[in-house]
Amino acid sequence: MTGARRALIIANGEYDNPGLSALRSPAADAEALAEVLGDRAISEFDVQVVRDETAHVIAGRVEDLFADSAPDDVLLVHFSCHGLKSESGELFFAARNTRPERLASTAVPADFVQRCLRMSRSRSIVLLLDCCYGGAFSQGVAVRATGEANVLDAFPAGGFGGRGRAVITASNSIEYAFEGDQLADDHVRPSVFTSALVDGLRTGDADRDEDGWIALGELYDYLFDSVRERNPNQTPSRDIEMQGELYLARSRRRRIKPSPVPADLRAASEDANMFTRLGAVTELQRRLTSENLSVAIGAHEVLTTMAQTDIRHIAEAADLARREARVRAESEVVRFGEVVRGSRPAARIRLAGPPIARACRFASSHSWLRVTEDGDEAEIVLEQEELGAFEARVTVTGPTGEAVVRVEGRVVAETAPVPEAAPEPVPAVPAPPVAPVSKTDPFAVAAGLLAIAAAVYLVAIAFSLGSSLEDFFEDGGWVMLPLVVFASAAGIAMLLRNTRRMAGPGALCGLALLSAMPYGPALLVLTDGFLLAGAVCALIAVRRDRSFRLALGKPRDALGVAALVAGAGCAAGLVTEAVELIDYSSSRADEGAIHLVVAVLLLAGTALGVLLRPAAFGVAFLGGVAGGGIVMVCALFYAMPSSSSVTGAGWGIALAMVLALAILTGFAAWKAR
Repeated sequence: MTGARRALIIANGEYDNPGLSALRSPAADAEALAEVLGDRAISEFDVQVVRDETAHVIAGRVEDLFADSAPDDVLLVHFSCHGLKSESGELFFAARNTRPERLASTAVPADFVQRCLRMSRSRSIVLLLDCCYGGAFSQGVAVRATGEANVLDAFPAGGFGGRGRAVITASNSIEYAFEGDQLADDHVRPSVFTSALVDGLRTGDADRDEDGWIALGELYDYLFDSVRERNPNQTPSRDIEMQGELYLARSRRRRIKPSPVPADLRAASEDANMFTRLGAVTELQRRLTSENLSVAIGAHEVLTTMAQTDIRHIAEAADLARREARVRAESEVVRFGEVVRGSRPAARIRLAGPPIARACRFASSHSWLRVTEDGDEAEIVLEQEELGAFEARVTVTGPTGEAVVRVEGRVVAETAPVPEAAPEPVPAVPAPPVAPVSKTDPFAVAAGLLAIAAAVYLVAIAFSLGSSLEDFFEDGGWVMLPLVVFASAAGIAMLLRNTRRMAGPGALCGLALLSAMPYGPALLVLTDGFLLAGAVCALIAVRRDRSFRLALGKPRDALGVAALVAGAGCAAGLVTEAVELIDYSSSRADEGAIHLVVAVLLLAGTALGVLLRPAAFGVAFLGGVAGGGIVMVCALFYAMPSSSSVTGAGWGIALAMVLALAILTGFAAWKAR
């Protein structure tokens, strides 16, 4: 056909009038149908979508579509909305501004659509109606419509001058009543019909004769069976008046016609000499691996006959040969593991064997597991929203048999840390095409090595400050030991398999927040640089991990509130000490300012650790903040001259509260195991 192929999708799910219940599916259905109709590999329609518009906008788009058509054009119109029947029996399509008591002026009359159809020059028009039908009447009058909606009566056969047109409805007799101006039954969603339509076109299942094309009649038969299977109370109806067949889409389904084996090979397979038949099995096995699928399926048929009818020795050889062409996937199970609800993870199913074994179709057992064929592979996308464990099947069917691939996992509200397991043959990978963090991730390893390098450098500096133990304590070498311990722990956590995903990055980032301040001897600048660089590498490693994303949430429980109190108490102690230092001497103002900066950073870090999600990362971050707080309190206390007359009451508060924060963090980590 040389004409244009144009589709108009009208989806109304939101209504200004409270009497018309909102419909959830029209927006999603419109998007899915527009995608499949506009796919150049499937249907090649030029698609326009009109979503949640007023009646006059919809009427204008409908009239434009039909008025600007040529005889060879193929036109398709899809309505997904409420269908309303007036007291006089006229059918209307509801728009966003529709008022049930003023249908004539605020809705789109079916009679108007019929007139546009009749005036169009196109000889190939398809009208698809996926609507909830109900009686509409004056406000305040409690009436229930009693007759059927009789949707097809609004588009009577013979009313189009013999021109080709087809009307397919989701249902012709379901009615829902208004009580006053309220729709009494608002729980039905017009999604089953359009979902089946999209699935039939996308997967090619509507191609019943497997000739590579989806004809209009085949599409209706598929819709009827699919809708009835999903909802026995809904029966699609049709009125098709066309000369010849109208093909709406292409299909990847092609029935493979077996090519007859050569006459001499056929004779050898039936020869009385068993060794001749064995030789025929070898040649048939070679033909079974051919790129020419007709040749391969012809050989498979002969081998099947020999396996079923020949003597045991020949039958076993023939059966072994044809088993090489059986349908099989590289992995029989796809494990998604724990999946965050709404994340839409994806995985691929790859087939094995010769070409004839990979010429297959894929079908999902559940609607929330979407399967998209891609040559001899398939991508599966998980759209499950229900929390808890799930299990589904993907059936792979080919000319040499079928195989079943199990799909399993668990949907959770929030990602929990999971020990890294051996990789699956077909791993489940969340949607964005970025590689997750693995045991060989260079940024995770770099972060761990930088933290350990900082600790080693600190040890060298600490023991170079004095030649004796007394000098070690007098010269302040002991102040560096807490940072050595915490930096080493964070570095080791970054290198261990079970902690490098969340615990290691969280602890290293929390530690770097406080301990990497430019305060103290110039020798410590290198340590600060190591810790900051390690924290940056850790955050990059977290970013590269596709299995979770950092986010903020409410404090988890009383434990989080207690941690916030401890952080605030520590900050208050440091602020008190800063005020005392500044009051004591104006020359100490710079030192007091540093105390204030540490107090602000510790309070902000505590709040961030309590609010961060996932919980494992937040707890680890809180632990790093507590460790950094201990380091800074010790360092600032040592830096205070012995001659100072400052009371040091703030130091006691700060040290006590930061130790409480560390204890609370340890308890939270134990609780989250």
